Amino acid sequence: MTADVAIVGCGPVGALLANLLGQAGLSVDIFDREREIHPLPRAVHFDGEVMRIFQNAGLAGQIAPVVRSSSRGMHFVNGEGQTLMVRRGIDGPGPHGWAGNWYFHQPVLEGVLREGLRRFANVRIHLGHEVCSVDDVDARYVVGCDGARSMVRQAIGSNHRDLGLHQPWLVVDLLCDPASPRVQALPDYTIQLCDPARPMTVVNVGGGRRRWEIMLMPGDDTARLTEPGIFWPMMARWLDPDDARLERAAVYTFHSVVQEGWRRGRLLLAGDACHQTPPFLGQGMCAGLRDAANLAWKLAAVVRGEAPDTLLDTYESERLPHVRTFIELAVKLGGVLQETDPAAAAARDRRFAAGAEIFDFPQPQLGPGCRLDGPPPVGTIFPQPLLADGRLMDEAIGQRFAIVGDAPGLARLRPDAIRLPGVGGDWLAQHGLRGALLRPDRYIYAVS
Repeated sequence: MTADVAIVGCGPVGALLANLLGQAGLSVDIFDREREIHPLPRAVHFDGEVMRIFQNAGLAGQIAPVVRSSSRGMHFVNGEGQTLMVRRGIDGPGPHGWAGNWYFHQPVLEGVLREGLRRFANVRIHLGHEVCSVDDVDARYVVGCDGARSMVRQAIGSNHRDLGLHQPWLVVDLLCDPASPRVQALPDYTIQLCDPARPMTVVNVGGGRRRWEIMLMPGDDTARLTEPGIFWPMMARWLDPDDARLERAAVYTFHSVVQEGWRRGRLLLAGDACHQTPPFLGQGMCAGLRDAANLAWKLAAVVRGEAPDTLLDTYESERLPHVRTFIELAVKLGGVLQETDPAAAAARDRRFAAGAEIFDFPQPQLGPGCRLDGPPPVGTIFPQPLLADGRLMDEAIGQRFAIVGDAPGLARLRPDAIRLPGVGGDWLAQHGLRGALLRPDRYIYAVS
């Protein structure tokens, strides 16, 4: 039977997309060449907007208990302990109705996403099934969530755009002894150690897991870096082998890449298949999950005959500038962290002598597409306030367009939109607005 949508790849992006499409009532086939979830850690962070997406997929209640929220942010610290920059944390629920930073063990998160697919009789899961050609897929649309070596991308013939960062790092994941005094002394926040002698990142993943990312330096023997006798001395300022046991050590190259050409006919891309983000902002997986949220409601509208097929052309035009903003900031932060010339690092440190620079996650505007032309806040995501009845706003909206505030004229743009008068009043007043028309992904279509 021909599916509405086939998804190649059942990692976090593919599994989330399948959940969102299943929820919308579409028939979905999702394929993955592996039978089991990859058992080792990979991505470790997502933000408040992504937790909101999980909420709208009906999965926040299952995900929140198995991940760790943090209000402590990320500190860029030089070799002498001077704090250069801080990515701000959020105390309590942030603008999306959730904590701003969440840390997780990817196999557990993927397990929740796959279990969520069992809710939908219209979603068929094909594990241990490698798709070798898009011609073999019987579906109206095919979405490649099949990673950096995407077969679907090859079929599309996308253009590669290199944004300049390709740096090998050693990633060490440890299971720490909670009784160890040295483990207890580790900070809760993420450390970006901007030490020219050896840049590193230290992340508290949660559940006893800690991650060290260690930049490779000239003279390192890549073939031996994963040997405990090599990497443990690099981490001696924090822990030694008596404090933790090794879960994984592997060398990865961090890339900054975007593809131009996310769609050709019935073929589309999402996640690492169309962009790769360095990890210095914790946004790599987040970008792919935002892809899924943008694409899901558009596919649903097209398949149900509520919108023309050309709506799908707005997916790349909107998402590519948005994700590029995050990649370029991650590259900039990587430049601060990865400086290995002592004189240049000293000059960098002097620039921060007056105090640490505080920054937040960007909230970029979508590129042109399914929105009215205009400056922000058009094309940015609307916050999620708590309603008077105790629900978060998105729970009252569902997978629909919505008008918040008191601007009846917006109804002419979407007569089918649900109306929430009085909602978001403080935010609207701050922006000098009476109301906003929100899309199903909560990005602002128009304001009044």
